[in-house]
Amino acid sequence: MKHINKFFVFAISLVMLSSLISCGGDSNRNTAQTTKWEKTPVDKLIVKYMDVPTYSIILADMNSEKEEYFHKYKIILEKATGVKDSLDIESQTTGWEKVSPTFFENNINNLGMALVTKTDGKLDKIASPAGFNNYVGNPKYGEWKTNSSGESFWSFYGKYALLRDILGFNSYPVYRTSWYDYDRNYRGRSSYYGSGKYSYGTKSTRNTSSTWASKPSSFKSKVRSQVKRSAAASSSRSYNANSRYSKSNKSTRSSSRYNSSSSSRSRGGGFGK
Repeated sequence: MKHINKFFVFAISLVMLSSLISCGGDSNRNTAQTTKWEKTPVDKLIVKYMDVPTYSIILADMNSEKEEYFHKYKIILEKATGVKDSLDIESQTTGWEKVSPTFFENNINNLGMALVTKTDGKLDKIASPAGFNNYVGNPKYGEWKTNSSGESFWSFYGKYALLRDILGFNSYPVYRTSWYDYDRNYRGRSSYYGSGKYSYGTKSTRNTSSTWASKPSSFKSKVRSQVKRSAAASSSRSYNANSRYSKSNKSTRSSSRYNSSSSSRSRGGGFGK
């Protein structure tokens, strides 16, 4: 009788263990589905330029049509020429890239900002004013000068004139007080939009030629509300951006318009001391 009882207890234990393993397996599968990570266009650019030691990825433009969201990026690449102290600077602009509502919302205030910078192999994915994280304040590229009003501003060396033009420093010089505020209080910690006001980013006056800037305020407010709702819904149901967008590509007018990517390149080479 004792042998029968022991066998019975052992059998029950096996059934319970099997049940726990089965539940755990389902839980793991659900967790894997919930935490599935999708690459953004910026992630793909990081992979594409993984062998380039110094570059910037700038959010050049953004737009929305029929509750679909789009970005355009400017990439500033720095490549060695093989000649000592000589660099080749390239500026490339992507076509329109579809992004998820969550990624659009996360960067809705970052128009004109560098979303990613890489300096001598070190990557930084905290949005910052273009040029602040890798060029301004770096004696390799320029120096601080003083204007007639006594204000200190950043001046690129002549051999880096292309960088000055690409970053728009001719029209909007970078003053030392602003950069010091960023360098001391924000670098590597949080995005910087200016000292006390929006001097940089979407709400600044630096992006007047962008598609987004050309839209009426009512359109922008509507998109901000839509994208917030979409991002919240996406988060709650483990949203798979790629699968949804791939289906919409076949039927919507906006998809065909934005998939016809246009790009431009500006190249300046052989900068030597």
